[in-house]
Amino acid sequence: MSRLALLCLTLALTGCADNAGRFVLDTPAPAARTAVAVSSIEVLDVALPAYAAAVEIARQDDGGAVRNLPDSLWADEPVRGITAALARSLDLATTATVAPEPWPLEEPAQARVAVHVEKMLARADGGFDFEGQFAVSAPLGGVRERIERFAIHLPAGAVDSAGIAAASGTAVARLAEAIARSLAR
Repeated sequence: MSRLALLCLTLALTGCADNAGRFVLDTPAPAARTAVAVSSIEVLDVALPAYAAAVEIARQDDGGAVRNLPDSLWADEPVRGITAALARSLDLATTATVAPEPWPLEEPAQARVAVHVEKMLARADGGFDFEGQFAVSAPLGGVRERIERFAIHLPAGAVDSAGIAAASGTAVARLAEAIARSLAR
């Protein structure tokens, strides 16, 4: 392949990536703050299925296949973005100080939250499913350690990239509220 042809191909591919819309995962503010039994919480990197960890925004089609939406990308790397959104939502939803790993303070966090997502998927009918489990550990004691399942299902509305981003943010905020309830005094 000539250098000119390679340059043209590279420019064409770069142009395609530049035309993709990038969507931010924003979480709605919680309705109220929950008093929790710990003063600090570290949120470990959220474990996502491969299709949800990809930078391309995906949706399940009518046949059940998970397909990337054309020209639609997450504005941030999904594991980092979802972890940060969950930490922010948990910080706003609780009386604790919350940060994603690595814990930035010298004194260790009183609790750690690990989330393993099994399904984070916009369905063909526009509904959104967010399922998995979260674990609360307390290296220094203070709260009962536990593993709990979560299943958050949102009604139809997530049919395009903006709708999927909004549904993702709502689902993460609801998970933060569920974690806050599990840590309530």
